Amino acid sequence: MKPIKGIELWNKAKKIIPGGSQLLSKRAELYLPDNWPAYFSKAEGAYVWDLDGNKYLDTASSIGASTLGYADPDVNQAVIKVVQEGNTSTLNAPEEVELAELLIKLHPWAQMVRYARGGGEGMAVAVRIARAYSGKDKVAFCGYHGWPDWYLAANLADDKNLDGHLLPGLEPKGVPRGLKGTAIPFHYNKIEELEKIVAENDDLGAIAMEPIRDKEPKDNFLQKVRKIADDIKVPLIIDEVTMGWRLAFGGAHLKYGVNPDIAVFAKGTSNGYPMAAIIGIKEVMQAAQTTFISSSYWTEKIGPAAALATIRKMIKINLPEHLDKIGGLFEAGLNKLADKHGIKLKVTGLKPMILLGFDYGDDSQAVRTFYTQEMLKRGIIATGGLDVNYAMKEKQVEEYLKAADETLSKMKLVLAEGKLKDLLEGPIAHAKFKRLT
Repeated sequence: MKPIKGIELWNKAKKIIPGGSQLLSKRAELYLPDNWPAYFSKAEGAYVWDLDGNKYLDTASSIGASTLGYADPDVNQAVIKVVQEGNTSTLNAPEEVELAELLIKLHPWAQMVRYARGGGEGMAVAVRIARAYSGKDKVAFCGYHGWPDWYLAANLADDKNLDGHLLPGLEPKGVPRGLKGTAIPFHYNKIEELEKIVAENDDLGAIAMEPIRDKEPKDNFLQKVRKIADDIKVPLIIDEVTMGWRLAFGGAHLKYGVNPDIAVFAKGTSNGYPMAAIIGIKEVMQAAQTTFISSSYWTEKIGPAAALATIRKMIKINLPEHLDKIGGLFEAGLNKLADKHGIKLKVTGLKPMILLGFDYGDDSQAVRTFYTQEMLKRGIIATGGLDVNYAMKEKQVEEYLKAADETLSKMKLVLAEGKLKDLLEGPIAHAKFKRLT
């Protein structure tokens, strides 16, 4: 079951594509260097097939992009119709207006919508609009917000500023030095850090944050952030790119009762087809007309059509309820197996997006690499967590837990014998951003 063709193609890709892949999270070195399938020939439901025809249960859901599962028939039908009728022209797609009306209906606090085609650029648009509205440059932020200059500028002031916001080791090379000090981080549930930023920076132009990632808000944290934004009269941007529709229809901010001035959606909004939506209150969103935000491919038709089909299906099937149920089964099963085999496995995060960590000190990354290696042999794409989607049912939970049972049993034995590293069939996986040669 060794993914020969994928390994060979990945090694070729690294020589002609900087970094090998367009998405850091799809680098083979992050999971199983020299042994990762890397490429797929087919994706359907909860499964992918590599270039050698090997079938795997994929619990990463395209890094969270496929909320309904791969090749969902309802979404594909909408997209195929667009392809057959024509995807773009000199005129605009009416689906843009239809989607805007649906998003505003789901978010009564919002009145206007703009579009992009990816989460990072969606956040770049949101920050541009917020700065245009406030007339100020600095952004206080919490969480992970992608690749744009405004965000990576945080590491110009301190190269570890972003380490606590999902991806450690991100390099700000290529980001203008003049942006130093314009992006200032604060940590989730630490309102005192934001209060300090506000006290020390009277030129703050926006506050940007994820509503939640792996821990619940405490002591009215989100409400306090909202009040600070109101007090200093700057837009509050909620980044729903990752959590999106998983906890509640329309985003986690609705669940926690905090209305932003701008919210950004991407990833699962269109079940894997490129799409991003920036929604907001009219007063702030109209500032988009005082600056220049424009792109030909933000006007194509597939993205809005896929988003309309995806959102309507998510509502029909009650997606958050399904993700909570299936995620709960994964969570309970893994905790039970960890106890059974005496493995130091930490199962954290939220049920729709579970995080897995091994607590073995300096050997933790080697242990995680071994887990990924052995799960792959058993037909499971196992990364650092589980992004649950609608195509995952109880059958897939049982399939995963059976493989995990066998893997943790073997892990217990080799750890006791001190042979785990000897049984790794390649290098230990990278733990952070590194240059690939």
